[in-house]
Amino acid sequence: MNASSRQARHTIRTRAAQTRAARRAHRNTATGLPQTARTHLVAAGIDDTTAKRYAGAFSRGTTPTALAHTDVKLRGRRTKRITVKLYDRAAFTARLAVYRPKDLTAARLFEQAAHQLAA
Repeated sequence: MNASSRQARHTIRTRAAQTRAARRAHRNTATGLPQTARTHLVAAGIDDTTAKRYAGAFSRGTTPTALAHTDVKLRGRRTKRITVKLYDRAAFTARLAVYRPKDLTAARLFEQAAHQLAA
């Protein structure tokens, strides 16, 4: 196996994962039920890794529309029950209109997503 085929497989795998995440986010937000900040960000057009990175800061200081509980797997067989903040479309759009990360590249992505949702 040479480097070019390895790179090609990596590209295909990455694109497939991003496509799956985007489709899942669009499907979940289309239900009209409150969703996590990460799901809304992916559905707004921000890639999944960036959405995962900024979802915590995005939701900090914002009152959630609803709360849900989910299990997170820890080491071994242990799990921990955590609370997840859920936002409806109006709350998400209002927060996206004012939130900008310090990273200029990510800030540009967030600004483009805000303009698309506002239109």
